[in-house]
Amino acid sequence: MKPHEEHHRAAKSRLKVVIVTVSTSRYAKKSRGENFTDEGGDVAVKEVTRAGHKVIRRTLISDDAGMLRKEARTFIAGEDDVLLFTGGTGLSPRDVTVETIRPFFEKELEGFGELVRRLGVEEIGASAILTRATAGVASGKLIVCTPGSPGAVKTAMKAFAKEFAHVVFIARG
Repeated sequence: MKPHEEHHRAAKSRLKVVIVTVSTSRYAKKSRGENFTDEGGDVAVKEVTRAGHKVIRRTLISDDAGMLRKEARTFIAGEDDVLLFTGGTGLSPRDVTVETIRPFFEKELEGFGELVRRLGVEEIGASAILTRATAGVASGKLIVCTPGSPGAVKTAMKAFAKEFAHVVFIARG
């Protein structure tokens, strides 16, 4: 058996996942009591669950560095295994997820962003390189930042959600 196969076998297979949608427009609608959809968050729940994990909490925040830091700190101090942010990874001045969350990483998984961009280019073309998707580990936990579009979330999670347990197993030593 190859080492990565041994890690998969030894890793806890069902992780506890927190999903946070980062969207100023949706957050404003929610704050005003208006109807809104969160298709990217819905896809994240579906794909994470399909990979065998349990969504413990799902929330919506604005593209706000303070709100992002609060979510990261709460997660790191808590009992859950994976924190998934959807949204805020683009090039808009409001997109601050990556630069806000990256300092929490003890180790960054550069390959995650490379994977998301490669798969995105195959699906939609060169515009996929506009994402700054990234992931990293902190305190033996996985933090993932994906684009917010439903297609990008689906691509990222179909490719990577099955690896969550492997990453957490390695990160915890």
